[in-house]
Amino acid sequence: MRELSVGEAARRAGVAVSALHFYERKGLIRSLRTSGNQRRYGADVLRRLAVIRVAQRVGIPLETVRRAFEALPEERTPTREEWAIMSAAWHEELEERIAQLVNLKDRLTDCIGCGCLSLTACALANPGDTLAAEGDGARRWEPR
Repeated sequence: MRELSVGEAARRAGVAVSALHFYERKGLIRSLRTSGNQRRYGADVLRRLAVIRVAQRVGIPLETVRRAFEALPEERTPTREEWAIMSAAWHEELEERIAQLVNLKDRLTDCIGCGCLSLTACALANPGDTLAAEGDGARRWEPR
């Protein structure tokens, strides 16, 4: 297996070296150490980094990514089927996010200028002023 230096892995993945160190501390990727205690990454780390970046772009928390990675083999590059099984776990969460975004898009005009997401007029976050019973101020953003 070809090993990549920290700089090479960061450059090829399009991330900062500090991001590699951060992802490693979070248990998302792992490195090997040379006799001089330098980090080396297997080439399969590039696929994991690509998944991490895509997941971050769509708002999937890193902890969710880490848990999904637990199902993947660490000693080799996962197969297409293994990646498919891992990503299937995100399907429901992504569907919920899509529904929230569609809701926002469809009701955004009513929301502009509202100023407070707990006003009676806010059809997006507080339809029918249902949150008034919980007290003053914004309570939540997610529609129910």
